[in-house]
Amino acid sequence: NAQTILEVGCGTGYFTNWFEELGLRSVGLDCSRSMIQEARQNYHFPIVHGDALALPFQAKSFDVVALITSLEFTLTPERALVEALRVTRQGVILGVINKYSLLGWRYRKKGGAIWGQARLFSPGELINMLKPIIPKNSRIKYKTTLFPLFSGASKLSWGGFIGMSVILHGQEKER
Repeated sequence: NAQTILEVGCGTGYFTNWFEELGLRSVGLDCSRSMIQEARQNYHFPIVHGDALALPFQAKSFDVVALITSLEFTLTPERALVEALRVTRQGVILGVINKYSLLGWRYRKKGGAIWGQARLFSPGELINMLKPIIPKNSRIKYKTTLFPLFSGASKLSWGGFIGMSVILHGQEKER
């Protein structure tokens, strides 16, 4: 069972705090000093200044690594995934806005300094990025939320937010 988690691109710390509330020893990492300052004012878990493309941790430092709405803002998302896989023992959690969804369309339309530079992905694009870099026999699973149209989750590829897990080979529970 996972006991430690690193959230890459933790921003204000909302999800890192949620992981703490779930009982995981959590560490947040962000490249924005203002986001780190905001997170430190509101929460009490360790927060590190760093880059998703060169994580300042030794290999296999965390049970799980999460990237929640941060992969969209990395210059080379493939490199960020390689780094996440390097520092995890068990797997990676991705939370990504789906480019083929109404939600994705809304963010692209919004544009501006933040969303104008974001690169949104589809489930298929994420899987194609992951397959060459994950160990053989690892498992990829995903669901999408149907927000903003409906509540709940689905296996449909056009839902607004993609929740994806990569379970590294040898980490599956025996059934």
